[in-house]
Amino acid sequence: MNRAVRFHALAEIELNEAADFYDLESPGLGGAFLAEIERTLTQIVEFPEAVAAGPAGIRRWLLVKFPFALLYSLPPDEIRILAVAHLKRRPFYWRGRE
Repeated sequence: MNRAVRFHALAEIELNEAADFYDLESPGLGGAFLAEIERTLTQIVEFPEAVAAGPAGIRRWLLVKFPFALLYSLPPDEIRILAVAHLKRRPFYWRGRE
């Protein structure tokens, strides 16, 4: 059974801001970032429990080509993306999101 993916509003903002930043750095790089997000989401949907759950049941799936991770939880019948987190900035800033 595939679960629906739902982004926290702040995670969606983080996603868009990162894509915009990469596009400013190099045209087309934002699109590559979004493609990597899509590839990662496909893996999460296919294998949602492949990553061990940490505190409060939060899971962290690392992107391969960019220094980001998708932090998510698994409430019933969905995958909740809580943060699109840069790995070298503000650890745990996303705590408290549901």
